[in-house]
Amino acid sequence: MSETQSPPDDGFTVGIIVAKRRLKGIWASHAWLPVAALPAVPAAAPWTRLSASEDEETFYAGAYEVTLHPAETSHYRDNLVSGRPSLWIALRSTGGEDYEIAAVTADPYEGEAMAEGIGEIVEAVPMPAEVQAWVAAFFDRFHVERSFHKRKRDRADPEALARQGMGTRRKEEP
Repeated sequence: MSETQSPPDDGFTVGIIVAKRRLKGIWASHAWLPVAALPAVPAAAPWTRLSASEDEETFYAGAYEVTLHPAETSHYRDNLVSGRPSLWIALRSTGGEDYEIAAVTADPYEGEAMAEGIGEIVEAVPMPAEVQAWVAAFFDRFHVERSFHKRKRDRADPEALARQGMGTRRKEEP
C-alpha cells in the first residue's frame, strides 16, 4: 500500500494463481491447486497459462474481491500474528475440466470452515505483504476490543425434579 492510498473501507482485490499438477495415481491424471495470491490484478486474461513443465502448469485464474467485515477484526489479527499470514482460496468445479474461484478469505476460521466442505478445493496460500498492510490498516480502523463475560448458570432447584414425579405415573380416576 503506498502512502497516497488509504486503507479500504471493506476489502481489496487479489489475483489468483493456480497450478495443474500431474498425479501418478490410477484414479486421476492431475489435480488443481491454488498456489498464490497476487496483491494486484495483472493485465492478463483469466486462465492465461503462466508456465509449463512436465509435472505442472500454472495459470492466472482471475481476480477476486475479498470483503472484510468489522465484526471479524479479531480473526484478522489472529491471522496476521500467526507467523504465516495466509489467504484461503476455494476453487469450485464448473463441470469437466473447468474451475472458478469460489471464495477467498483472510479470516482463518472461515478458511477452516471452507476446508471442511465437500466438492471444493481449498488451500491456504501466503498473504502478500501489501495485502497484510491492507488487512492491518482495516484492523486498526475498525477493531473494538470486546471483553469476555462468562455467564453464570442458575443454581439447580433440587425440589423441581421431585415435583415432576420422576418416573411415576398417576392413576387416572374413573
